[in-house]
Amino acid sequence: MTCEYSPVGSVNGTIPIRLLAATEDHSVRFRRIHLEDMGRVRNRTVCEIDGEEVTSAEIGKGYEVAKDNVIPISDDELADMPLPTAKAIDVVAFVDRDSIDPIRLGQTYYLEAAGEVAAKPYTLLRKALERSSKAAVAKYALRGRERLGLLSIKDNAMVLHQMHWPDEIRDPAELAPAPVELDEGEIEGALALMDTMALDDVSGFRDTYMDALEELIEAKAEGKTPTAPKTQAKRSGQVVDLMSALNESVQQAKKSRGENGEDATVHDMPTRKKTAAKKTTPKSPAKKTTAKKTPSGRKPRTA
Repeated sequence: MTCEYSPVGSVNGTIPIRLLAATEDHSVRFRRIHLEDMGRVRNRTVCEIDGEEVTSAEIGKGYEVAKDNVIPISDDELADMPLPTAKAIDVVAFVDRDSIDPIRLGQTYYLEAAGEVAAKPYTLLRKALERSSKAAVAKYALRGRERLGLLSIKDNAMVLHQMHWPDEIRDPAELAPAPVELDEGEIEGALALMDTMALDDVSGFRDTYMDALEELIEAKAEGKTPTAPKTQAKRSGQVVDLMSALNESVQQAKKSRGENGEDATVHDMPTRKKTAAKKTTPKSPAKKTTAKKTPSGRKPRTA
């Protein structure tokens, strides 16, 4: 596959490249088996008219116009379709990276320079993109279809992000819930909750399901009895838990700003009337002691 690009500075040319998948699928693959004798169960290609099994050489493509009306399309006819980008990645425009809606991005590929002749033009285009805030919009053909892609940079390599065509993006308006009323306290609580859950990056996350599945397979392969993985109890009333966490985050945000935090503990006092008396004589130390002990019995924050 070659990569044809628009002029960069005063240079124009063709870059031979290879398309390599940038991601890997580590899913565990299962086979369908006959439980009685552990034999593998396979899919058979059977014609629904005569019930006979057919080979791959006997299978072609067809488009169903209507029921009982299928138009056959041969591989030769598909090969003759006009695809100007069938053997090239053609850069057709440059756009600001931030102008691309992430929902339009799909499968990601690395572009590898194919041979020494491609090294210089490949590096030239990469350097140009690296020093610019632009990304290259390109057209190319893959699996019998013309595709739209976005060229960007990762380390010392160029990356091709497959893009969905505009008519492939669904309108999310119909998916939005009915309007609800929110007060500023709830929004402030949500923002405070976001702060408490903030991370610098997401590199520390692991697929715990896959870890447990691999342990299960390893144990059974060694003839051991697999131990049940530890699972967290499912919590009910998630909306209530969330609102409780938001409310607690609001109080925490107020304390961090130096605001009076009495509202956060007043509901835990035995009586609200006595709490209102801020300046009383000898009994106030006892009330403060009670107020300090009360939070120790609360459930730990789940936010």
